[in-house]
Amino acid sequence: MTVADIEAIVGGYHGDAFRVLGPHIVQRRDGQPHWEVRAFLPQAMAAEIVIGEATCPMAKRHKEGFYVALLDGEHQPYRIRVKLYDGQSVELEDPYRFPPLLSSFQLHLHAEGTNWETYAMLGAHLIEIEGVRGTRFAVWAPNAEAVTLVGDFNQWDTRRHPMRVRDGGIWEIFLPGTGVGCAYKYNVRSRIRAYRQLKADPYAFHCEMPPKSASIIADLDRYQWSDQTWMGARGQRDWLHEAISVYEVHMESWLRGPHGEALTYRELAHNLVDYAKGMGYTHLEFLPIMEHPFSGSWGYQLIGYYAPTSRFGPPEDFMYLVDRCHQAGLAVIVDWVPAHFPKDAHGLVFFDGTALYEHADPRKGEHRDWGTLIFNYGRNEVREFLISNALFWLKTYHIDGLRVDAVASMIYLDYSRKAGEWIPNQFGGNENLEAIDFIRRFNELAHKFPGAVTIAEESTAFSGVSRPVYLNGLGFTMKWNMGWMHDMLEYFSKDSVYRKHHHNSITFSMLYAFTENFMLPISHDEVVHGKRSLLSKMPGDEWQRFANARAFLAYMYAHPGKKLLFMGSEIGQYEEWNYASSIPWDLVQFDYHRKLQTFVRELNQFYHRNPALYQIDFHYTGFEWVDFHDVENSVIAFLRKALDPNDFLLFCCNFTPVVRHEYRFGVPVAGIYEEVFNSDAECFGGGNVRNMGGMHSQPVECHGRPNSIVLTLPPLAVIAFRRQP
Repeated sequence: MTVADIEAIVGGYHGDAFRVLGPHIVQRRDGQPHWEVRAFLPQAMAAEIVIGEATCPMAKRHKEGFYVALLDGEHQPYRIRVKLYDGQSVELEDPYRFPPLLSSFQLHLHAEGTNWETYAMLGAHLIEIEGVRGTRFAVWAPNAEAVTLVGDFNQWDTRRHPMRVRDGGIWEIFLPGTGVGCAYKYNVRSRIRAYRQLKADPYAFHCEMPPKSASIIADLDRYQWSDQTWMGARGQRDWLHEAISVYEVHMESWLRGPHGEALTYRELAHNLVDYAKGMGYTHLEFLPIMEHPFSGSWGYQLIGYYAPTSRFGPPEDFMYLVDRCHQAGLAVIVDWVPAHFPKDAHGLVFFDGTALYEHADPRKGEHRDWGTLIFNYGRNEVREFLISNALFWLKTYHIDGLRVDAVASMIYLDYSRKAGEWIPNQFGGNENLEAIDFIRRFNELAHKFPGAVTIAEESTAFSGVSRPVYLNGLGFTMKWNMGWMHDMLEYFSKDSVYRKHHHNSITFSMLYAFTENFMLPISHDEVVHGKRSLLSKMPGDEWQRFANARAFLAYMYAHPGKKLLFMGSEIGQYEEWNYASSIPWDLVQFDYHRKLQTFVRELNQFYHRNPALYQIDFHYTGFEWVDFHDVENSVIAFLRKALDPNDFLLFCCNFTPVVRHEYRFGVPVAGIYEEVFNSDAECFGGGNVRNMGGMHSQPVECHGRPNSIVLTLPPLAVIAFRRQP
């Protein structure tokens, strides 16, 4: 130990503190064994070593609080008794007397990028060593000169607890006496350039409430789950052939308390779960619940990838919410954002003074549209961080599915970039080959969890997004059908008199409907930023707007593909969604809004009761056109079929506000056809133009079929018929 070592320790920049601090064997001239304890205790007026009943005073070698004690004999367990400047005395375990904790094999796997439970290695973990309880901290910062642990346990002194450097740039320390609820950060001092920054733990399980930004020690093992029945049965579910009706929710703005406060996880576990179940949804999808500093990002600019946001309570309360969903029979999907991260100083950006998690070149490493940074998918440790994170939510929080945000921005190097603003791949193309490999590996591993699903928000014509990796696909379970959503909303926003000129918009999707496993989304993105709410997109007077909304949703549920609807759309919210306020639930006191809510509930139930609407969503055998040629009247008709060929529904759609009498449609087989759903029913707010009683088919050829039925088409409505046995 040199004077320079002491100066570096008290200055907080020593890169190998364990070589200086703690117990060390020393040799005297007499050849007898001796050992020396060195400690940096800037809070101490005096200090002494305690071994059993014996004590040995420590000499102060530096005015900032560097103490040394020389002891005879062999090294023994000891404690340090510190006299504080306020006169109090406390006994401390010396964190520098404990051996390295992470194994060489763990370090090797991390450098290789194949430790898919790296969250069990890095971060803060409660452990016991040699009968001493505390927390093991570990962080990856390969280009750091020194990393020190700071927190409320050391008065946020950036010098007191320098960490031990290990192979691969891992820094670790065991800090006795720390436990659940302690706040902490890492003080990272770079050896590449003049850089020192307090960083939150990338692997923290809990974080302070924004705008505070420290990480918090948490124990995720103390929650007792009660969803064993659900989890056991989930692996037997074949979601691609089951009804999926997703209610997409932004927790902070679904419902607020009497004083405008957001509901807690536990309050949502009852209010939201009961509501979604009562409305007939099968899944709840949450906008990102991971910790994020800015509420205006809706959670899509993450800092704490492993921590549920503290806005609504501690981690175990989010577990309770998921548990309650499962007990109620609701699956849980969470938005996941591996595409980019924000530039907040306490986050991942320039973590060790270098572009560690991101690309150094902004042509690959920055989304200028969003003001965010792009992960370096070619780096082993970064891929491991993200894939471990996905698996963490599936395993630790029992999440049933992950909806992956902004996939297109990941797989294309020129996404939202002009010429000269991006770098081609090694073959001269615009595909991000490293990101594609990462996505495929993520999907392979995620699907090892029985019954788990992955869903891509991918807005391009990239081939095979929902095809297996072994067939050269990306491996997602499903893909959002952004083309269908765009065409449908554009069509329905037209006044009905002009719809005949845009008939292709409602039929075009069937040309590609079975190229992917599609989910039909009316998501948060479509009811914000000037796009207007779903109801406000609809033309006409008040009655027509609600009729259009019902017809739109009924056609959505009849169309092949799983379903997703954003909160507020089911009650006919007029205003765009505002993340800072609640859905205007008071609207349901008015007939139109209350009856639209009733309509959505009944539509969900009808969907769930009829296998023809969900058993064959992704193959052409589940759909058959009856008529799509009546452009002038904006009328279409089609069949939806179940696995049982005798189980089918006939849908007839009239997208104009004109009642059409004596309208003939061909039917596949002769028989009696009963109207089983009508979006114009009075209980839904419609005009109640119905086809009552069984309708006998006639042996009159129509639409290429030898039999047909004659019916009345309600205005701006979708009606469904089932052949009676």
